[in-house]
Amino acid sequence: MSQIITWLLAYIKLQEKIIIYLFVLLTCKNITPKVDTPISKKYRYLQVDELPIIEVFEKLDHNQLLAEYKAKHGKELKPIKRRNPKHKVPHNISCPRCQAPHVYIYDNNGGKGQYLCKICDFSFVKGQNYQKTISFKCPHCRKTLEKIKVRKQFIIHKCKNDSCSFYQHSLAVMTKKERKLFAQKPSAFKLHYIYREFTFDFKPLSKQSTVIPKVDITRIYSSKHILGLVLTYYVNYGLSSRNTASILEDIHGVDISHQTVLNYADAVSKYIKPYVDNYPYELSNSFCGDETYLKVNGKWQYLFFFFDALKKIILSYRISPDRDTEAAVRALDDTLKKIGQLPEDLTFVVDGNPIYQLAQHFFYQNGIHFDLRQVIGLTNNDEVSREYRPLKQIVERLNRTFKREYRTTFGFKSSAGSEAFTILFVAYFNFLRSHSALEAKRVPVIIPELKHIPNMPGKWIALISLAQEYIEGQQAS
Repeated sequence: MSQIITWLLAYIKLQEKIIIYLFVLLTCKNITPKVDTPISKKYRYLQVDELPIIEVFEKLDHNQLLAEYKAKHGKELKPIKRRNPKHKVPHNISCPRCQAPHVYIYDNNGGKGQYLCKICDFSFVKGQNYQKTISFKCPHCRKTLEKIKVRKQFIIHKCKNDSCSFYQHSLAVMTKKERKLFAQKPSAFKLHYIYREFTFDFKPLSKQSTVIPKVDITRIYSSKHILGLVLTYYVNYGLSSRNTASILEDIHGVDISHQTVLNYADAVSKYIKPYVDNYPYELSNSFCGDETYLKVNGKWQYLFFFFDALKKIILSYRISPDRDTEAAVRALDDTLKKIGQLPEDLTFVVDGNPIYQLAQHFFYQNGIHFDLRQVIGLTNNDEVSREYRPLKQIVERLNRTFKREYRTTFGFKSSAGSEAFTILFVAYFNFLRSHSALEAKRVPVIIPELKHIPNMPGKWIALISLAQEYIEGQQAS
């Protein structure tokens, strides 16, 4: 009883300090609180077209082709007899595909620069580079796509054929108002077929080896119970490292610095991460994702959460300095690896950010298929938003829960600190935190070894022990 009273007195003193500080901020005329919030912009509409026809440019040997022709027909393939002197082909022209000499090359368009090889039936244009191994062609008109723009993470290829059926259909469905605007500003409309070739190096669903932590937490100076207390105050109750150190001293008589709290959190996160990422979760078929903000070293970064909305399990927690396509791809990949065997009706519910459409297109190019449902804005102006907004709101509540825990830190001084706290938060949310939306307010993932441990510090230590056993098993295999 006396211990509870002592803790309450310390908590009241802390509240008094906070109230005095806020009162000074509100009454002092020369102090104006600086508003520092991340910029939120409306997402631009993005249309992603189907995949192009990909043709592989195969090098051939004209001598071998001539030998095969003779074996098949019983006679040699004769050189071209040119009856019209205007169709003469220069001696320096050879077929870029099979290297056939000029005597086997037709002038294919009356001296305008296009040629046709008699041996391999390949048409080519003088001066054009045919060294690339593949070419992209429009699936609607089979014309070769032209590279028009190079973005940070992809190259944009466009079909510029005005006779293409895709372009003609886009024109046909335009309203009179749209046609008038199109005549004034054509760049505001997308009418031609476009393909985005991704340039970042990433192989989806690839297995990664377990990173073995360099820090041995068994050699820390404090006892295991103190380590459990540190994690309980710092993660479960969302206290800052300084408040955690203060409570340990005031309530438990343990003198450690706030930096020691951060060191413990960083060390434990490295042990916990392989266990969290590779745990055999039993999942539903209801997945949603969203990104939120957190401040790292004075700059805003983005945390991508993907979540099993029914089982209340966090599947991805990717932190990125940029809210871009690669970050969305990696966050989705973290989730897909935990799902395992992908169901045919796999669907993700996300917001209107176009990076998720591009990420879906990236996976589609790699033979991985899933549906995407985008909930646009704050009002249900379309059928998809009306149907799937409840799922979107679930992951938004997860974002608020995380922010409530992380807000007391006033941001992180380094990327390592933000990653360590996020890993510990995910471990707490999945394995230790009871959820009111689940039956009997149980935790999302029930681990038998933790079920009968009476207090939270003990549960943290048991979870760390399981994580160590997992790492030792990976080392032995």
